[in-house]
Parts: sequence; C-alpha cells; structure tokens
Amino acid sequence: MLGGAVGDALGAPIEFDSLEGIGARHGPEGVSEFLPAYGRVGAITDDTQMSLFTAEGLLRGCVRAADHGLCHTASMVGAAYLRWLHTQGELPAGREDEASLPSGWLMTHEALFARRAPGQTCLAALRASKRGSAACNDSKGCGGVMRVAPVGLLKPGDAFEDGVTIAALTHGHPTGSLSAGALALIISRLVAGDSIASATASARDRLLGAETAEETLHAIDAAIELAQRRPGDPDAIAALGEGWIAEEALSIALYCALCAQSFEHGVVLSVNHDGDSDSTGSITGQILGTLMGVSAIPERWLDQLELRDVIEQVAIDLYEIPRGEVDEPDTELRRSMDRYPGY
Repeated sequence: MLGGAVGDALGAPIEFDSLEGIGARHGPEGVSEFLPAYGRVGAITDDTQMSLFTAEGLLRGCVRAADHGLCHTASMVGAAYLRWLHTQGELPAGREDEASLPSGWLMTHEALFARRAPGQTCLAALRASKRGSAACNDSKGCGGVMRVAPVGLLKPGDAFEDGVTIAALTHGHPTGSLSAGALALIISRLVAGDSIASATASARDRLLGAETAEETLHAIDAAIELAQRRPGDPDAIAALGEGWIAEEALSIALYCALCAQSFEHGVVLSVNHDGDSDSTGSITGQILGTLMGVSAIPERWLDQLELRDVIEQVAIDLYEIPRGEVDEPDTELRRSMDRYPGY
C-alpha cells in the first residue's frame, strides 16, 4: 500500500508530461524526488484514493462475513466506491440518500475529499452504477487496474477472479478487467512468496484459459521481452505504450518491476516516460512494495507522503482482520473491525 502511494506521488507532478518535456524541465535523469502537486509535496492522487476504498470495501466485507456469515464482495467494494464518489462531490443517480450518508473510519479523513484528477470513466460508471454490477461501457482505461492491489494482499495465492470482478464495476471492456485480474494475481502470488518472474508466469498461465485475453497476454509478453532485451531503459518504455489504458499500464509496470535494481530504481524508471506517470508509478510501487517490503522504500519519501498514517493503518488492517479470530467483543482486533462496519 505504501509502495503504491509513493509511486503515485512521485508520478503525480508529471502525469501529463512527455519524456522530452520531463527531461527539459528536470534534467536528463528525469524526476527522482517528490515535487509539488495539488498544492503540496508528496500528494497522492485518485489512484491511491481508490486503492484505499478498494481495501475498505474488502475489509467491510470481511467484517460482514464474520458477523453475519455471508458477504457479496463486489457489492461491498461497489458501495465503497460510492463513498469515494461522494468524496469527489458527486452522487450516483437515484441513490442520493445512501451516498450522502458517509460511514466508516475512512470517511473521517478530510484529506481524502480532495479531488485529484479523477478518471472520467470511474466517475461516469459510478454515477450510473447498480451496486455490485458490472459497468455498461466498453472502457479499458487504467482506472480499473491501478486500484486492485488490495485484492491480492487480502487473498494470498489466487486473487484473479476478484480482481476481474472489481475492475469490471467501472470498466466494461474485457482487457480492462483481465489486466486487473492479472495484477491482483501477481500481487497475491508475491504475498505467497513467489518471485516476480514466477508470479508473472502464473498470471500469464491464468490468462491463457480466459476468453478475449489476447491484448493482456501480448502486453505481458512485451514487458518480459523488453526487460530481457533493453533492461532499465527509459527510452524503451514507449514501445509498451503510455499507460492510459489498462494493458499498457500493466505492461509498463511489469517492465519496470522486472528491471528494478531496487525499489527506488524501479519506481523512478516507471514515472519517467510519455503518459500516465502516476498510474504506472503506483502499479510499479505496489508490485515492488509487495516484493521487497516497506524497508526497501526510501524513508525520505515516506516522511513526505500524504496520508501515510492512514495508508499504513489500512495495510495493517488488511493483514490482521482477515486472519483474526473474533471470540470476545472487547479485543483490539474487534476494535479494529469497528473501523469497517459491515453494511
């Protein structure tokens, strides 16, 4: 969670810049330190906001399952996304009363109400959403894949199907959801102890059994091939795209993660290119953070990171709540679960 937020914050100031423009303004090595964005240094964007609300929906689902014995995960995450929509000053059609009643601990943090260039597909899909149902559009923008890492953190081993379903809440094109499923599976395999090469191979194998997976498979194969042929080359990233669409964002992040000599090296590489620097930085940070752990993230970045304490708490809760046994009402675990009401 912290790795993704750091990559997001590093890429935020140059999200819409070309590699040539980045070099002209920041030198031939590009951006390697936090710069001001949205009025502060270390600012997160909608990528991290939506990742936090993904985690919140999953955790509220865990609490609901513990308290009531059943839970529809997509519905719980869909409701969390409506709370995110509320933070952006918008309301879904026909559900104004529900959305105007914020609930839960995450909604108590005023900084999450900042509008940070939210994706138009996510906004439009959530305005028209029916809770837990797939979006009625043909978008494969990267807004589905950039937010699903918490699915992999919650479900070590195999999070593919949940990643697909949760991305499809806003992005209706198969590539948009399959790319998210692949990332969720990669994260879950890293949690289970796999190497990045093995985790990527698992995602590729899973996609071989899915219909309409050609674009996502091609993107993964392109990342692997480029990492072998031109490792760590910022000029090579253009061959993978710009990251605005799901399979390109996944491909760029995989390339950078496969080439990474360290967390810092991989994340810096992932933001200095033409295109969606905050999303590719966020996804790369999610992968490398899971692989390397928080100790690999430079402390100078963590010290400046917006909402670091909230992100850390959500990450801790993602680990502890699903694994806890709740037998007594007055326990620290039960108090943690109270942050995530199961409705």
